Amino acid sequence: MLFRWLNRPLATARVIKREILLLLRGRFLRDLMISDYLQKHLHENPKYQQPGKLNRFEHQVFSQNGEDGMLEEIFRRIGCQQRYFVEFGVGNGTENNTAALLFQSWRGLWLEANANSARAIRKNFSRPLASSQLIFREAFLTRENICSQLERAGVPHEFDLLSIDVDGNDFHFWEALQEYRPRVVVIEYNAIFSPSISWTLPYDPTTVWDRSSWTGSSLQALFELGTRLGYELVGCNFSGVNAFFVRRDLVGDRFLVGPDCELHYEPPRYFLHTRWGHCRRIEM
Repeated sequence: MLFRWLNRPLATARVIKREILLLLRGRFLRDLMISDYLQKHLHENPKYQQPGKLNRFEHQVFSQNGEDGMLEEIFRRIGCQQRYFVEFGVGNGTENNTAALLFQSWRGLWLEANANSARAIRKNFSRPLASSQLIFREAFLTRENICSQLERAGVPHEFDLLSIDVDGNDFHFWEALQEYRPRVVVIEYNAIFSPSISWTLPYDPTTVWDRSSWTGSSLQALFELGTRLGYELVGCNFSGVNAFFVRRDLVGDRFLVGPDCELHYEPPRYFLHTRWGHCRRIEM
């Protein structure tokens, strides 16, 4: 709406100011409604007050939703070893599951295929890249090359956190990494599929997300894969985007686990996506 007025040759400063104020008011009201929804349906909901549940710890630093807070709580419970992460599909570095960890003395590997995002990472993360706190590879990942990418980067076979968000072959990439044993795995699931459905997008090395629902895999399919690889599903974020798995030998009585994915399934609440606070910017 604002750009429509800006493109009109007779637009006055008063009209432009009014349109800006309307946009800001709309954003304020949207954030207020989201905050009220979270308070009522998450923070005041007895379902999420059980000691083992992770959702009440959701907090956003640089994650898309509340993943930063959930990860912090997971590692508070199981501890950290090497403080090493690997993340596939990091965007430009300002919205992913591991950027916040760079401010906590973690180190790790980022892999991203988008050329514009790669340029932004090289510019805005020059110091951690120069010190090798962060290793970055611009690469289009496939099931066939993913292990070699980690090997060339010197990733240890056991590390703390693996995060996968590639909008398509997520399931197949995790399955291909069986020689690696991350302690925690965060992976995107397709929440339109109910907990009773086990479905995975057929593997195609050229897959690029077309922004439709025909992508990724259902939570139950990931649950079955995690079980086979030795992991327990310990939570999903409230927006219904990411699933959190912890290696079985680390679970103990620290988390709620169930015989299937229904215990932790969250439906798609994509309308909750927002940026709390200022626009994100990183220059390290």
